[in-house]
Amino acid sequence: MTTESTATDAPPGRAKIKVNKPVLIGSAAGVLAISLWAMIAPDNARDAIFAAVTWVGGTFGWYYSLLVVVVLGFVIFVAASKVGKTRLGPDHSRPHFNLFTWTAMLFAAGIGVDLMFFSVSEPITQYIQPPTGEGETVEAARQAMVWTLFHYGILGWGLYALMGLALAYFAYRHNLPLSIRSALYPIIGKRIHGAAGDAVDIAAMFGTIFGIATSLGIGVAQLNYGLSFMFGLPENTAMQVALIAVAVIMATASVVSGVDKGIRRLAELNVLLAIALMVYVFIAGKTTYLADGIVNNVGDLISRFPGMALDTFAYDRPDDWLNAWTLFFWAWWIAWAPFVGLFLARISRGRTIRQFVTGVLVVPFAFIALWISIFGNSALDVVRSGNGAFAEIAINQPEQAFYGLLEQYPGVIISAAIATFTGMLFYVTSADSGALVMSNFTSRLTDPEADGPPWLRIFWAVVTGLLTLAMLIVDGVGTLQAATVIMGLPFSIVLIFIMAGLYKALRVESALADSYRHGLPGVLSSRANAAGEQRRGWRQRLSRALSYPGSRTTQRFMTEVVCPALLEVRTELERQGVAAKLNIQRLDAFGIDTVDLFIDYDGERDFKYQVYPVQHEIPSYARATSASDRYYRLEAFSLEGSYGYDLYGLSQEQVIADVLDHYEIHLEFLHQTTGALPTSTVTEPHNVTTGWGGDYETAEEPAENPAGGDAEPAKEG
Repeated sequence: MTTESTATDAPPGRAKIKVNKPVLIGSAAGVLAISLWAMIAPDNARDAIFAAVTWVGGTFGWYYSLLVVVVLGFVIFVAASKVGKTRLGPDHSRPHFNLFTWTAMLFAAGIGVDLMFFSVSEPITQYIQPPTGEGETVEAARQAMVWTLFHYGILGWGLYALMGLALAYFAYRHNLPLSIRSALYPIIGKRIHGAAGDAVDIAAMFGTIFGIATSLGIGVAQLNYGLSFMFGLPENTAMQVALIAVAVIMATASVVSGVDKGIRRLAELNVLLAIALMVYVFIAGKTTYLADGIVNNVGDLISRFPGMALDTFAYDRPDDWLNAWTLFFWAWWIAWAPFVGLFLARISRGRTIRQFVTGVLVVPFAFIALWISIFGNSALDVVRSGNGAFAEIAINQPEQAFYGLLEQYPGVIISAAIATFTGMLFYVTSADSGALVMSNFTSRLTDPEADGPPWLRIFWAVVTGLLTLAMLIVDGVGTLQAATVIMGLPFSIVLIFIMAGLYKALRVESALADSYRHGLPGVLSSRANAAGEQRRGWRQRLSRALSYPGSRTTQRFMTEVVCPALLEVRTELERQGVAAKLNIQRLDAFGIDTVDLFIDYDGERDFKYQVYPVQHEIPSYARATSASDRYYRLEAFSLEGSYGYDLYGLSQEQVIADVLDHYEIHLEFLHQTTGALPTSTVTEPHNVTTGWGGDYETAEEPAENPAGGDAEPAKEG
């Protein structure tokens, strides 16, 4: 049994956030132990880490290469299939963030200051020291750009897409916690809430914190040089400690303010400054040459991608190059996948699977391709023009390479200042997003829209800074890269189970859609019968079409028609041996009840028929007929979302017919997916007498708002 502690800083009116002690203690103890080991015995730590990375690279290099290709193929297959239209949330949900804000946040979280670092240093390094062939040739230049784009390309973003898709789907579609373990529910079932789920989250935590620490280590080294370049400040450990402390403070201030404020605004500013810097180099440099380079690089990447994706260099293996580049990048993407995936899920509720996968694969990489082509080709032009000193700096002191390139253009003081500030924003957005996500990993969140308590976010921001410092003390950025290759291996196994679980769940989703499609004639028949009954009283039908009921009228209809109808259904279900629950809850904001008929099938898809008031503005042409500017539709909801029609004005028998239509479709779905009809056995009736004169259950917790939580109180006259 897992133990829990309760945070004391939950906002008023909301449930207190519970901390997952096994995950928190296990991950924190492991990270702190590694940090102390690196600080106390740096030589021993360095030798052990590099020995381990040599073994991992030599033994599992083929596995890393195959895994990233399989993941990319899987997410593209899912997006292109018929389940690609499925929303990450109820069917009626819509995105919370606009496209620019969404892509800015996913880009800023998914890519850090390392993009500035590698966009100049890697093309030059690959040009001088290619993995195969002779260096410093035209072919070496083309190959250098393709390798850089390949390492930052859609294979890595495919890993992010898988994690974000799995987390968002299970959290917003199946109401499971927004946690890595939730993605394994189709595989291990309720054991995700026990030790197995804790082990998965701990593995994710180790990969996440080392992946983030690698980016922060690169950022510290580059920012340290940037400040030295502009202000003459020293490049030493003390300065790097100060930079880590400043970044932790800024990340803490940002992450405590939450996603909608701090993280969102920093991400938007980050992208705008990066675009400005990129456009400046494009215009100030050889614009025609750079435009040619962009087209050439994209063409080379497309034509060479299939061979590169599965190239394990089996016949002439450059082990050092593979460990330092391709395997490091794949492990780095894997290590970042739980962190970025959870963050993407957190900001992607309401998008369809197809929109999500397309956005994650295409939009950030389009920007990355432009960035790398512009800065990489500019750097190659400097080297190929005879500046050997710049090439030596890019290879041996890569943190200086970006500023060395900016020196080739006028206004270097201004561009260097923008680059330093942009780098700091990249640094902070990675640190604050990471702290937010790690606090969620180590909390028990029942609400997917909630976040871990502020004190826990601060704790992980500090621990990440400590780990970054420890690894820099050992042997700088190289040690962080090596540790990432090692830490990415355990979580890569979890990725395989996540693919299997998501595939199983989406097959069920497809079967459910088929059941509703096959059952549609029955539903239409029921609605036609309802319409036929209304036709016997056309004045009543016209009155219903032109009515805009306020809260009191809507509540009266709930009391006199909907609740008795669902009570009759529940009573008959229990009489026939089905354990059905009927929950009634007053929505204080509306002064209207919501009623929820629920049948638990213990491991299979549960049945839910909820009638919930959805508030709308009265059309302007009809406001003269009403004393209020708001009215209510009583919409029926399933686990998948709203059915899209209003029950107000139907008779009790028509409401019962609608419930049974959907129940029969659900039974057919269970029959198709299990081969038999699962049973739900009654133990004893659950009756609580209420003011309606009948027997109902009343919910102890506030009712969930299936409409997305954005309704407002009515103003009925």
